[in-house]
Amino acid sequence: MEPRRQVFSVDLLERYAAKGRGVITCMAAGNDVIVLGTSKGWVIRHDFGVGDSFDIDLSAGRPGEQSIHRVFVDPGGSHCIATVIGGGNTDTFYTHAKWAKPRILGKLKGLIVNAVAWNRQHITEASTREIILGTDNGQLHEVAVDEKDKREKYIKFLFELNELPEAFTGLQMETASINNGTRYYVMAVTPTRLYSFTGIGSLDSVFASYAERAVHFMELPGEVPNSQLHFFIKQRRAIHFAWLSGAGIYHGGLNFGAQHSSPNGDENFVENKALLDYSKLGEGVLVKPSSLAVSEFHFLLLVGNKIKVVNRISEQIVEELNFDQTPDAVSRGVLGLCSDASAGLFYAYDQNSIFQVSVNDEGRDMWKVYLDLKEYAAALANCRDALQRDQVYLVQAEAAFSAKDFLRAASFYAKINFALSFEEITLKFISIGEQDALRTFLLRKLDNFAKDDKCQITMISTWATELYLDKYKFAPDLIMLDAYETVESWMTTKDLNPRKLIPAMMRYSSEPHAKNETHEVIKYLEYCVHRLQNEDPGIHNLLLSLYAKQEDESTLLRFLQCKFGKGQPNGPEFFYDPKYALRLCLKEKRMRACVHIYSMMSMHEEAVALALQVDPELAMAEADKVEDDEDLRKKLWLMVAKHVIEQEKGTKRENIRKAIAFLKETDGLLKIEDILPFFPDFALIDDFKEAICSSLEDYNEQIEKLKQEMNDATHGADNIRNDISALAQRYAVIKRDEECGVCWKKILNVADDYRIGRVYMSVGSMAPFYVFPCGHSFHAHCLIAHVTRCTSEAQAEYILDLQKQLTLLGNEPRKEMNGSLTEEEPIASMTPGDKIRSQLDDAIASECPFCGDLMIREISLPFILPEETDEIESWEIKPQNIGTQKSVSLIA
Repeated sequence: MEPRRQVFSVDLLERYAAKGRGVITCMAAGNDVIVLGTSKGWVIRHDFGVGDSFDIDLSAGRPGEQSIHRVFVDPGGSHCIATVIGGGNTDTFYTHAKWAKPRILGKLKGLIVNAVAWNRQHITEASTREIILGTDNGQLHEVAVDEKDKREKYIKFLFELNELPEAFTGLQMETASINNGTRYYVMAVTPTRLYSFTGIGSLDSVFASYAERAVHFMELPGEVPNSQLHFFIKQRRAIHFAWLSGAGIYHGGLNFGAQHSSPNGDENFVENKALLDYSKLGEGVLVKPSSLAVSEFHFLLLVGNKIKVVNRISEQIVEELNFDQTPDAVSRGVLGLCSDASAGLFYAYDQNSIFQVSVNDEGRDMWKVYLDLKEYAAALANCRDALQRDQVYLVQAEAAFSAKDFLRAASFYAKINFALSFEEITLKFISIGEQDALRTFLLRKLDNFAKDDKCQITMISTWATELYLDKYKFAPDLIMLDAYETVESWMTTKDLNPRKLIPAMMRYSSEPHAKNETHEVIKYLEYCVHRLQNEDPGIHNLLLSLYAKQEDESTLLRFLQCKFGKGQPNGPEFFYDPKYALRLCLKEKRMRACVHIYSMMSMHEEAVALALQVDPELAMAEADKVEDDEDLRKKLWLMVAKHVIEQEKGTKRENIRKAIAFLKETDGLLKIEDILPFFPDFALIDDFKEAICSSLEDYNEQIEKLKQEMNDATHGADNIRNDISALAQRYAVIKRDEECGVCWKKILNVADDYRIGRVYMSVGSMAPFYVFPCGHSFHAHCLIAHVTRCTSEAQAEYILDLQKQLTLLGNEPRKEMNGSLTEEEPIASMTPGDKIRSQLDDAIASECPFCGDLMIREISLPFILPEETDEIESWEIKPQNIGTQKSVSLIA
């Protein structure tokens, strides 16, 4: 078996990287590009992606010895910033990957730049966008440079440390787009403090706001001259950070999507903060790392001439890396580390050489790290296969088992597939007599089986059933010995499944009981249904069957009328089986209950027919329940009427009078003619005289009402016809100099100035136009263009389609110059062209565009659209002066 490869390995990348241009003083990397600064003022760019390199001399034309102080390269490897110190002068240069000569940033002359924060979310190959520079005198500046410009776009002063002036040695920036702009998150470090800035808007407005509020910072004891700040970047977003401070490695997670307000009003985006003490490095308290790099799960610390890899979670040293240096370079040591977030690589350098630190699957053992720390959720998230997950579940199960939390242990044991056998787990529970935990384990195991595992499912289901039966097997004997005490114990016991007690309750119910004796099973079932809100159909059916056997039907009716599921959305109103309830009530001759069940099942005819056998008043009430179906309601009342007429005993004259009185109870639903077929063929008409006359009077009123409606409709049609005739003769008077509301040219202009095509015909020598009653006038083509531009997309397409149809039809002459129809020329006589022109008139000229709904809808539109950024920026008020900022120290 081959030994496992180390997670980190170091290899020599370039032996003589400085190319004789002096010794290496600093280095930066991004996107497989490494940029070196040398002691003789040269910047050397190695592009390992394409395999070439070139040198730029920044000391040319400068007196004295020049040295590159710091060099910075963006994550894409295109933009480079370098600071040169020598001869009593300090200058900062910018160079691009495509340039042969650098450009000096004149406004930064005399300032030593120690740190650069790139705008990773918005930077491009052609432009840096806004970036932040941190200087040796405690200042922050904003810079933006474009590759195509001859000089920088701008350099702005942002911030300065006044309370405790220190050099900024590390700087990072993150941005997030939100609804009303861009939110900036900036972290900066000095030898003793870590500052954080956040705000919405532009960078200068964010930092200007700290003139009125306290600056958020973290101060740690001790001091290191090479204090550094690093973000770990994953998918172009910072995940966590690390600060190389005098007290240790201060680190934590970054969550830019869920900020929490800190006591001083700032939003704190740092989570799970911790401090790695240098004593854990095994080098003594006084030995501190000279450089730092951050990976997803580890810190790479340069201590002397070796790299110590420390796990960020466990804070344990996992590897030590040594360098293959030349004899002369060993004495001077390794100078520093840098990272290439785009390529996922790390680099180290001494005065002559570059070393590459590669990462080989650093997350492969992180599940073990989290497991040792008992962070089980994180351990499961980092597992690669089922065997690793089994180990996590096993540790959780053993911990719960040791704590005597056997039910929880059973749930974890059920998730194990390979680490322990089924027999070993079941024996653990059997040996300590934990039947409940064993049952839980079997049920959870059943959930994990596939449908094809029929044999295992059958065996485990049988075992689980036996355990359930064993738990409830004494219930029948107990209830027969002392029903009261048994039911009282059931009602005080939690987590008891009433369904498992049905055999015992049925055995008790089958025995005879005295009339005045309390039925204990009914008492328990009522407790389950009303107090515990049990929804088991078996429990509800059993209670219903016991109610049906009682002589008093009122309790059964109250139970049937209860809506136990009323509070549940989209749930049933009751939990018993209505068909079973109907069969049972018919068997026990509980007719009123049967009527209720029929009605509940929407079987209204059956309900009324059965109610007529019990009580006609009940039948009438059932017939009145139907409100949404007039025909069915009338049919039900006819059933009641027939029954009333046929069942009445007495003289014919008395029966007729009672039937006439019954008609009044129907509120006009039934008429005398509806019930006449139910009387004998030779009944005297005198007895019906009053009812017949009343019915005829009603019909007469209806006929008169219909006549009046017909007269009103005829009058309305005449008015409409007259309006149409008058509309054909309508005209408007306009002035000679009347102007079009869109193009502001005269309406009565000659048609040669317009390209109206074949849509309209000219009015003499004038272009066609529209005049609205409000006084606004428009050329036809201007109105079409305006309405098409302002209306909905569907309406605009409809108008354009009508124009195309007219164009295809050609110059067909119109019947009327004004586009209207006379009363003698119906629509059927119109030509196809006139029909389309009429549709076009309706589409564009149904209302004035300046006075109608089209103008009203434009009220909601903004004066300045979101895409008009130049107009928005021209109205922006920018602060002129930055006042003194306030600082407040936060205790870690």
